Amino acid sequence: MELPLLPTTVIGSYPRPKWLREVIALRKAGRISEDDLKEAFNDAAVTVMRDHLIAGIDVPTDGEVKRDEMVEFFAERLKGFKFYGPVRVWGTAYYRKPSVVDKIEYVRPMLLDEVEFTKSISYTPNFKVTITGPYTMGYWSYNEYYKSRRDMVFDLAKAINSEIRSLVDAGAKIIQVDEPAIHSTKDEVPWAIEAVNESIKGINAKLMVHICYGDYKLVAPYLNDLKVDQINFALKIYDYKPLKLLKEVGFEKELGAGVIDVHNKRVESPEEVQKDLMTILRYFPPEKVWVNPDCGLKLQPRKIAFEKMVSMVNGTRLAREELKKGENRK
Repeated sequence: MELPLLPTTVIGSYPRPKWLREVIALRKAGRISEDDLKEAFNDAAVTVMRDHLIAGIDVPTDGEVKRDEMVEFFAERLKGFKFYGPVRVWGTAYYRKPSVVDKIEYVRPMLLDEVEFTKSISYTPNFKVTITGPYTMGYWSYNEYYKSRRDMVFDLAKAINSEIRSLVDAGAKIIQVDEPAIHSTKDEVPWAIEAVNESIKGINAKLMVHICYGDYKLVAPYLNDLKVDQINFALKIYDYKPLKLLKEVGFEKELGAGVIDVHNKRVESPEEVQKDLMTILRYFPPEKVWVNPDCGLKLQPRKIAFEKMVSMVNGTRLAREELKKGENRK
């Protein structure tokens, strides 16, 4: 695929437009039809894609605007899950934590409509499709059926593998498996890595894994065992201290470098992004670095999320120019 040096991308999620949130509320109240809701979801995906285009993102997504939550969405569409009610994540944020009450089975494609529509509206064939990974799905669910979490996670891996195959068949070229929970339990990391590999086994696409907040030391020794092209990390929030750790363990993959703090409304300046990228490039060659926010942007106001993307792109352009000047001086 043709991409510039230091390709810019997003992790996945993006704020839903205010009008979409209002339409969802109207649907829940029974005041509009399912077809009207579907139209609104599609319109929102077009809106997000337009934001990404204007910001200058090289590898966009549809913002995951059709998904309420990264585990809940898939649990609703796989056999074996049941919902009891919402649980609190933090502050006033809740989600419907699913429980596994029967054998997990893949029933039908879950993201196929989303991918086909994204393909039809994308300004580039290099759009990214995100899917929650097997370990995070299992870790963030109750287990009332399997003898162990490991057994549950490997059945999830088989289901996710079937889903990814259908997405690639539909034209998805870049697949990101989201595993924010993979470093949650030290003793489970080795087989969690195996489960991720099972979920992407035999897939012909550019493959990525997203790992964000937590203790990277727990997963660092196993990163090169992941059979993916790239691993992207939250780095900005840690002031880039994990770079030293990654270098020490001989990290060999492409690095998706988080240079935008998604939990802070302060918009980073392009010069700040440039400076941070030059720090990253002291550890890894530019040919192996992609540029992204730390995590999804969905919890930010849309205006702030857009401004952060613009700064990220402009700062990356400054870094490219700096690299070019350095080459010309040689």
